[in-house]
Amino acid sequence: MNALQSRVRVRWGIVALVVVAILSAGVYALDRFVIGFSPLLGPGFAVVSLVLAIVYVQLLYRSWGYRLDDDALELERGVFTNVETAVPYVRVQHVDTQRGPLDRLLGLGQVVVYTAGSRGADVTIPGLTPDEARDLRNRLRDLAIESEPEDAV
Repeated sequence: MNALQSRVRVRWGIVALVVVAILSAGVYALDRFVIGFSPLLGPGFAVVSLVLAIVYVQLLYRSWGYRLDDDALELERGVFTNVETAVPYVRVQHVDTQRGPLDRLLGLGQVVVYTAGSRGADVTIPGLTPDEARDLRNRLRDLAIESEPEDAV
């Protein structure tokens, strides 16, 4: 299995930090103006949530992997529930690369694979360098073109 770039942990950590900050502010406001229990409830919630978020990001990074097999794109991911996905090349409709502002800042990109019969993106592979994302997109496109309809699962 191919691993993601280690910088993806920073990206996931920043997103987790924003979520923890918003939730902690809500807990603090709820405690201060409604419950009135303890002035340390909000900060305590923030510290515990931040530690859990850091652990979760590390475990998520270790669980992620992908590879190109002979007939399908294989993915493994998940912390609490291990998800293994096989995307047959014959089902691939189109493949995109995406780089949001945070991705560009960290020098990352992601590949989004759309499949036949789906309403949206079926598979997203985050944490790739822009060159890796571009190469993977081109390779998946070529493999999808080479696939025969008889190969469908």
